[in-house]
Amino acid sequence: MSVALKEIYEREVVPALMKEFGYKNRLAVPSLHKVIINMGIGAEARNQAIVEKHAQELTQIAGQKAVVTKAKKSVSNFKIRKGMPVGAMVTLRGKRMYNFLYKLFNISLPKVRDFRGTNPNAFDGRGNYAMGLTEQLVFPEISPEDVTRTQGMHIIIVTTAKTDREARVLLEKLGMPFRRNV
Repeated sequence: MSVALKEIYEREVVPALMKEFGYKNRLAVPSLHKVIINMGIGAEARNQAIVEKHAQELTQIAGQKAVVTKAKKSVSNFKIRKGMPVGAMVTLRGKRMYNFLYKLFNISLPKVRDFRGTNPNAFDGRGNYAMGLTEQLVFPEISPEDVTRTQGMHIIIVTTAKTDREARVLLEKLGMPFRRNV
């Protein structure tokens, strides 16, 4: 699975980007650097069982152990104390990154209800793409019977592209389903 996306990048995407943007060297072509998946737990963070359950689900989705993130400082308005668990995250690189992106583009995103494509304007100005999912049930690893609480997540795709246009073309060629502006 992951090998297929890496091979598509090497065989099809690199030559297409070299031709489109006029790169002289294959190493100048933008590539994927890492994928960060973040799940903020919010008000339920006081319940240790829920925090562990969401970290376990994130581990199943990513194929790599998720890290429980803790609050860096106390915020009295949100009843958060320094050191309290507030979410879970995982950073994917290499083979696991390609495996996750293949699964996201081809299996999970098409399962989203009323899916018309991802937002083509969600780039940060430096070639990185950020998106959110409203529930973890779109991933095939998560069994609906085991889910006690639906939880959203943020997915950030970090590329080596210098501009948003280069990053968008890279992700389009890899198979990301962008919404067409009508």
